[in-house]
Amino acid sequence: MEDFSIIILFIFVLLLLLGSGVWIGLALMGVAWVGMELFTTRPVGDVMLTTIWSSSSSWTLTALPLFIWMGEILYRTRLSEDMFRGLSPWMAGLPGGLVHTNIVGCTVFAAVSGSSAATLTTVGKMSIPELRKRNYPENMVIGTLAGAATLGLMIPPSLTLIVYGVTINESISKLFFAGILPGLVLASMFMAYVAIMSKVSKNWDPAPEPKMSFAKRIQNSRFLIPVILLILLVIGSMYLGFATATEAAAFGVIGSLLLAASQGSLSWKTFAESLMGATRTSAMIALILAGAAFLSLSMGFTGLPRGLADLIAQMELSRFELLMALLVFYIILGMFLDGISSVVLTMAVVETMVRQAGIDLIWFGIFIVVVVEMAQITPPIGFNLFVLQGMTHHEMGFIARASIPMFLIMVLMVFVLIAFPEIATWLPANIRQGPG
Repeated sequence: MEDFSIIILFIFVLLLLLGSGVWIGLALMGVAWVGMELFTTRPVGDVMLTTIWSSSSSWTLTALPLFIWMGEILYRTRLSEDMFRGLSPWMAGLPGGLVHTNIVGCTVFAAVSGSSAATLTTVGKMSIPELRKRNYPENMVIGTLAGAATLGLMIPPSLTLIVYGVTINESISKLFFAGILPGLVLASMFMAYVAIMSKVSKNWDPAPEPKMSFAKRIQNSRFLIPVILLILLVIGSMYLGFATATEAAAFGVIGSLLLAASQGSLSWKTFAESLMGATRTSAMIALILAGAAFLSLSMGFTGLPRGLADLIAQMELSRFELLMALLVFYIILGMFLDGISSVVLTMAVVETMVRQAGIDLIWFGIFIVVVVEMAQITPPIGFNLFVLQGMTHHEMGFIARASIPMFLIMVLMVFVLIAFPEIATWLPANIRQGPG
């Protein structure tokens, strides 16, 4: 009962702070401060300063601002237009036609940007006008873009996987490799849904695409060369063991700057804008991580994580039952918090449960990312929904309804991961790792 009273106290303080408009990172520190004052005799200020410094000075965390900066630079290039010109000739002949450019375009861009929002904005600014012009069903255009953009959270480089890895002290490179196959499987499931709907939907009547010879398709594919080279530079350097995640991020920044310069998109203005955009996002995430680190320490002093783990053990839940409980828990949490906040807020407790249940932490990282992806398209806080509303001017209700099939496919992906865990664990176990 004591554990539950502590939980209720922590939740009450957290909701009070969040409801008053305090930033999430500061709210987490506030909860931790209350916990330390009530349940320990240690000097809270000294402990807080030490914890925040140690959590912020992690070398692994260096990859985070670099990958964010890479995405910011690419957002300001002509990459989306080039990707559409390169992909559309190949997608036009598939069942579902050019709607597949949303999914494949997001999959490709996700491999050079760790952000769901950056993926959505970059691909959407080009694909939405083109698909509307060709009379594709609006709900399919919006829904596939909302769902496929979440692949930016899974396919490396993933900001969420970096945050998860730093939080539980796990290899970022291994987590990146773990996200590749599940990301491709989820993209394939989205494409299968589009193909099926193109056959059964009565509203599917797009304008026919002009025939294009194979030679012309190959010629148009040259527009994909820059992004493919960038993917090979970032992922390939880790795959071959030449670089750690942090070093690969530095390569990515250099490659994206060269790409922007070659397209004529790089100016002092765009350089400064990309740098400031990356600084703002990185500072926000760093503050959340610092608050979460202090909260984890505070909860450790209360004995709450161990108490809850013992309670779960006494309930004798199977692994599947525990995962189903966590699935529902994170879906509900995702209605009110963004993905990164959900991960750092809960890992102090959830990690202990998962370790005690004998669940592989690399696999669990991918499980968490799939569930966090759902939060991106779940009202009322789903960030992708807000981005799409700004881009399309649709009502939030229409965008949310269009995204429901993608949400259900992600739920199905959770069961696929549970049934076939090797999808997430095979690559990390069989790929040569970088030097650290």
